[in-house]
Amino acid sequence: MSETTTTTTTKPAAKPRTAKATTKTAAAGFPDFEAFAMPKVEIPTAFREATEKGIEQAREAYSKVKSAAEDASDLMEDTFETSRQGMVDFNHKAVDAARANVDATFAFIKDMMAAKTLAEAIELQSTFTRTQFDTLSSQAKEMQEIATKFGTDVTAPMKDAMEKSFKDLKAA
Repeated sequence: MSETTTTTTTKPAAKPRTAKATTKTAAAGFPDFEAFAMPKVEIPTAFREATEKGIEQAREAYSKVKSAAEDASDLMEDTFETSRQGMVDFNHKAVDAARANVDATFAFIKDMMAAKTLAEAIELQSTFTRTQFDTLSSQAKEMQEIATKFGTDVTAPMKDAMEKSFKDLKAA
């Protein structure tokens, strides 16, 4: 086998290029080059005033929308709380009515078991039926009153808000 030796020659290091020193730059990192230069333009007064007026109107519109959204949010919170409380009251009344009816029915059954004669049983049945009819009528009336009050309480804030909105629209 024969040996071969290879020699590598190294090139001399390139000298760093030096750029012309410029003191002005038109855009970030760009030397003074006409294509990137920003022209100095005077904005007309009328255009500036119109822009400022538009910005002010946008701020006023945003303020009105924000206020309306906050009012709507408050209205919804009030409505939900009123609905919750109304349903709690209605459910309590329904449970009380059911408890009273069950208690009356158990008392009636106890009395029926203690009846000695058929006439006494018929009298107990008639009395129970009449009493329960009156009780159920009274309970239905109370439930209707609670439901009516509940409906009025829930819709009143919305009604007031709608009236206020229409009043504001007419004024504008």
